[in-house]
Amino acid sequence: MLRFLSIRLLRAALTIGLVVTFAFIVLRMSGDPALLIMSADAPPEAVAAFRKAWGLDEPLWNQYLSYFGAILHGDLGQSMRDGRPAIQLVAERIPATLALTVPALIMKIGIGIPAGIFAALHRNSFLDRAVMITAVAGFTVPSFVLGLLLVLVFAVQLGWLPSGGQEGWRHAILPIITMGAGGAAVLARFTRSAMLEVLGQPYIRTASAKGVSWRAVVRHHALPNAAIPTVTIVGFMVGSLLAGAVVVESVFSWPGVGRLLVVAVANRDLAVVQCILLLVAATMVTANIVVDLLYGFLDPRLRSGVKA
Repeated sequence: MLRFLSIRLLRAALTIGLVVTFAFIVLRMSGDPALLIMSADAPPEAVAAFRKAWGLDEPLWNQYLSYFGAILHGDLGQSMRDGRPAIQLVAERIPATLALTVPALIMKIGIGIPAGIFAALHRNSFLDRAVMITAVAGFTVPSFVLGLLLVLVFAVQLGWLPSGGQEGWRHAILPIITMGAGGAAVLARFTRSAMLEVLGQPYIRTASAKGVSWRAVVRHHALPNAAIPTVTIVGFMVGSLLAGAVVVESVFSWPGVGRLLVVAVANRDLAVVQCILLLVAATMVTANIVVDLLYGFLDPRLRSGVKA
């Protein structure tokens, strides 16, 4: 187990390092922050002073070493807009993002997995086709299109819900539905496929031939084995909670991390963008490690291999 964790942690560290490096290079090549943050008629001396104050006049490799060394010491930089620490700006937005992403994740799991199991147990029936048609429609429609449609129907036409902002729980309903619908559809399709594959295995037929009730076969044999690929998808969804909020928060003017990322990219606020990308990368690799550990509990063969 110790070797298993060591390898996973090493891979996680390398992944985060690559993300940090990629973000650093791309942001430096995409434009000069001084020309965007300062006014267009700013004198050249002021622009040069700004670059020197933020270390933008140094060679790229020197900027990278300074930035990477600061990260190792827990310093994620300061915002070029207001001078506050980037981690503070991001931390202020995390609760708003979690207020959308956590209920959306619950919606994905609570609807997607039962729908997929139900469709698999009623294969080729009218109900199976209805669930799959709905699932296909759910994950093929882009989130921004679905969000705009929900606003048009429930906010503009019916006037039942607000179209944006964050002033109460009613403002979160449409964003949560927008974020949860696509993920629920994906989970439904993957769960159905995993269940059908397991239900076709010889040990399922053997258990049924021995007189075990179909409900017991499904509960004790089909569901645990079908859970392994489903856990992979759920883990990916957990890891991409912050990244998946970018579009939805922009559509509904929700003041979360996703919207902050859009504004920071537009303003070339380097430290804030890099801090958010680092947070997203850390969330994804952590979710992947947790999924790898769950594999050992769900599949005894993998668990014995890990111990070995």
